[in-house]
Amino acid sequence: MDDARAPAASVTAALRDVAALGGFFALHVGGPDEGWHLSARSYAAGFADLAEAVARRHRTTEPRIDVSVAQLGHAARLWSPALACVVLHGIVPDLEGLERADDGPALRVPRPAGWYADRLDDGPAHALHTQVTRHLLALADGLRVKIAPRLLDGNSASALAGAAHALLAARPAVRGPLTDLTTALLATGRLAGTGVITGPDLAFRRRSCCLYYRAPNGSKCGDCGLADRPPPERALGQGGFRAPRDRGAAHTPRG
Repeated sequence: MDDARAPAASVTAALRDVAALGGFFALHVGGPDEGWHLSARSYAAGFADLAEAVARRHRTTEPRIDVSVAQLGHAARLWSPALACVVLHGIVPDLEGLERADDGPALRVPRPAGWYADRLDDGPAHALHTQVTRHLLALADGLRVKIAPRLLDGNSASALAGAAHALLAARPAVRGPLTDLTTALLATGRLAGTGVITGPDLAFRRRSCCLYYRAPNGSKCGDCGLADRPPPERALGQGGFRAPRDRGAAHTPRG
């Protein structure tokens, strides 16, 4: 892959451009080291601080909800800038040494690096999948709360599809390559079988559920595998449900 390496300046320009899309597309580049730590440290600690923040914000009593929502938010912050960099700039960002803010979920690469997608022997989907999912696998390995692996895989797929949907809305001219790449990613590794794209706007329907509906004021997301099922009595006793959100809203994880 060394022959495909992109100059640091090109990677920096690409990441800063996609960050202008807002929200989960922001991946900080360089700057002072103070206030950041290796994401690997958060993974080893079970993502406990962000899960606790979810519990406080949503007044949950089930730790697996907190972990799921925090992991979903992290997945969105990984997939969104990485996917956009490939589609808009032809660069797969190198997420080695990824850092997380000490006081929240924001992410940073201290030294920008990456590869030109069209120079990779295995193609961009394989490289992009590797860069993102290695972080999500490390996160899953460090969790202290028992949670179904396929639920976490579904969260990753949901975050990817949400990123694609949001990118398409912002840059409709990239529909073709964006659809091709997203479809390829959803058929790769543990993402395979997690759900299906259901429309030309890259709407997605997952086969699992992130559990947010079990929070006191939670709801089923627009892509939820349980969206057509009646709510369980226990959840109704906690205040009922809001109407399911659309696919765009699903790109705004509660974490």
